[in-house]
Amino acid sequence: MIRKKEKTNLPIVIDLTGPDGNAFSLLSMARSIGKKLGMSYTEIENIIDDMMESDYENLIKVFDKHFGDFVILER
Repeated sequence: MIRKKEKTNLPIVIDLTGPDGNAFSLLSMARSIGKKLGMSYTEIENIIDDMMESDYENLIKVFDKHFGDFVILER
């Protein structure tokens, strides 16, 4: 079987030292990816709350825990 090459944007690569690596961008990305993955509003908000619970290092650890299969974070 021959099929068309599928365009995929996965994995997404985020440079944490660039503008996409700031906390607000990562929080927005978490909401967006969560919706695309079919997570409920409550699930997404729980992840966001966990991300905002502490400092930036915690934020990226929680983000990576939940979305690490879809996003590569680079320092």
